Amino acid sequence: MQSKLVIGISSRALFNLNESHKVFELEGVEAYRQHQITNETKVLEPGEAFNLVRKILRINDFYDQQRVEVVLLSRNTADTGLRIFNSIEHHRLDITRAVFSGGESPYRYVKSFGVGLFLSSDASDVVMAIQNRVPAARIVSNKTREITDDSFLKIAFDGDSVIFSDEAEKIFHEKGLNAFLESEKNNTSLLTAGPFKSFLIELNKLQAELEDNCPIRIALVTARSAPSHTRVIKTLRKWNVRVDESLFLGGMNKTDFLKSFGADIFFDDQMLNIDDAQKEVSSGHVIYGVKNQ
Repeated sequence: MQSKLVIGISSRALFNLNESHKVFELEGVEAYRQHQITNETKVLEPGEAFNLVRKILRINDFYDQQRVEVVLLSRNTADTGLRIFNSIEHHRLDITRAVFSGGESPYRYVKSFGVGLFLSSDASDVVMAIQNRVPAARIVSNKTREITDDSFLKIAFDGDSVIFSDEAEKIFHEKGLNAFLESEKNNTSLLTAGPFKSFLIELNKLQAELEDNCPIRIALVTARSAPSHTRVIKTLRKWNVRVDESLFLGGMNKTDFLKSFGADIFFDDQMLNIDDAQKEVSSGHVIYGVKNQ
């Protein structure tokens, strides 16, 4: 039996709960509870990760059994969470498993479900996941985007501190660009793994299984350029990992390139890049590495 890729997602990443969250912040838990119950039959609008989740679930159409599963991990109670499940049913999302943790962090159930990617709007949950070697990102909300291309699920990754560790980024951060370039020129060792290596490998497995019919495209979008591209290429080759498109931008702004690629989501460790990219594509902040200390 094939392994299953499990995606854990928070309710605030899946649906637009901004109005409800304002009630919670301004009026408290009981007012929030009454608000959700009163609006139980009012369908929630898609959130920042909604289109991504829908495309992920469509991968199962290529299999005879469930190959990818999305699990809801929510801080709501089951009582207030009924509106969320009603919305899942309305939008015809194949999500049947859920945790409603009643205000506590739902992160502790990530390992139990075998989650291979955790997407949340809560920074502390994301940090805990990454510290425990679960690929995770904080979904940054801007506006809901319609699906413009149903044919592919397109995922873009930054390199250092996302696919790879922050070892090279530390040199740049502490000693500057020239020291970084000199280090890369003289360093023939492979890059060490970052928090999203395992998720990238799982995507590669799906691509290999589906071959010519594969609906997934992967892009590496990095600030690196020649000669610092060499270690990246050799490391991915050693890992037996393939990316469909590699963009070595040499410090150029990434946003226009992400838009041209048509990314459904972009994972980066630096909020400066995320703040800019989110204007055009859904973005996930990977809270890891020297830039987040």
